[in-house]
Amino acid sequence: MTHPTTDTSGPSVKTILVVDDEKNIRRTLQLVLEGEGYRVIGAETAEHAIEILASPNTPVDLAIFDVKLPGMSGLDALERVRKEEATRDTPIIVISGHATVNDAVHAIKLGASDFFEKPLARERVLVSVKNVLEAAQTRRVLETMSREQLAKYEMIGKSAPIQRLFHEIEKVAPTRASVLITGESGTGKELIARAIHRLSSRAEEPFIKVNCAAIPRELIESELFGHEKGAFTGAQSKRRGFFEQAHGGTLFLDEIGDMDLVAQAKVLRALQSGEISRVGSEHVINVDVRVLAATNKDLAKAVENGGFREDLFFRLNVFPLRSPSLRERVEDIPLLAHSFMQGFAKENGTKPKPIDDAVIHALVARRWPGNVRELKNVVERMAILSGDRVTIADLPEDPHESPFGEEEATPDAAASEAAFDDDRDEQPSPRVPVAGQYLTLREYREQTERKYIVDTLKLTGWNISRTAVILGVERTNLHKKIRGYQIKRGEG
Repeated sequence: MTHPTTDTSGPSVKTILVVDDEKNIRRTLQLVLEGEGYRVIGAETAEHAIEILASPNTPVDLAIFDVKLPGMSGLDALERVRKEEATRDTPIIVISGHATVNDAVHAIKLGASDFFEKPLARERVLVSVKNVLEAAQTRRVLETMSREQLAKYEMIGKSAPIQRLFHEIEKVAPTRASVLITGESGTGKELIARAIHRLSSRAEEPFIKVNCAAIPRELIESELFGHEKGAFTGAQSKRRGFFEQAHGGTLFLDEIGDMDLVAQAKVLRALQSGEISRVGSEHVINVDVRVLAATNKDLAKAVENGGFREDLFFRLNVFPLRSPSLRERVEDIPLLAHSFMQGFAKENGTKPKPIDDAVIHALVARRWPGNVRELKNVVERMAILSGDRVTIADLPEDPHESPFGEEEATPDAAASEAAFDDDRDEQPSPRVPVAGQYLTLREYREQTERKYIVDTLKLTGWNISRTAVILGVERTNLHKKIRGYQIKRGEG
């Protein structure tokens, strides 16, 4: 066993277990890692490493296993560690001097946080260790953050956009101001409205949600303001409208941009005077209602086009709030994924399943046009289909990418590809040399790289996100190589 030479008295020092039967490898990793302030413990065998990991007296923050060890292999040890309650969440990196695609895929499926080959590159090791430890820290932060933030907002996040949103919610919630919440579908506009209500003095009063897009035009007035018996065909009894139901509390008008102009005029009148009348009645009813509205449309443009009343827009837009897209808060994806997994487990009376780092990396790499709602659906699907833990094999195909046909260009993808175009020599040639010919070094590299990509695609079921994680490349880079090498789905 190796012993650290750095000061390890500080509580924030991370302990890393290095498992390799080669003394020089252990010594090299020790020097590299201790040079960055980590504490390092060494073990020559997997059996000894498992004893260390299971010991409460030697807390380990991260383990690095070699694949080929005397006795139990590193992959067998990884599988065993993942099955034990005490060690199932310990982050593990796998290294190998004779790696195959099968080894890499198998390690990732078993729950390895990363996999790379010897000889070890210093920067590669340090970047991987830093990323894996940060991912583990994210899971720990979630346990504290989720309890506090979920209780307050029903939302979580540490990114600047979401923290700014939380600050704005707390500022406007205690007031009587109308709030217009804008943002893409799936970003959580209703959760924002509920948070405003929950943090206001009306928290104990009703919160009434109205989906303006779901109510037929001919019924919107009746639904909002109520009606008297016999007011129209089918009105067989008196009915209180949503304004009356929300008296003393909050009325949330979702998809306000889909409300027709006639109904808009009556809503404006209710907001200005605090008075409503049921359909079929001349009796005036006073209501005390705070109105919050939400839309994924550009209401200012709708006003210009005559599709929305300007006076109502100004009345609602006293305090505008914008719900950020998931693309703007990518760093929150790990927190959200773990939180959704915990919520799913609680709803179904089961234990939350650990989510492997490789899965989190793949989730972060996706575009998420459906925003937080889409992410939640994906996590719940993985929770249903997975075993004891969620591995890269459980990640569903991204429905928004079509790597083997024409793909819709996105600004991010275009920018990424433009960056690759700056280095022409590093681009794959569309021609792959025929076996038996004399090859240049570049042609040999391209032929080998193409085969490695195809083999990995086959092993992942042609799943781009999983393949990109295993290969350690950005998804946009992998797309470009697939096109450059003219790789077709199903070949090989």
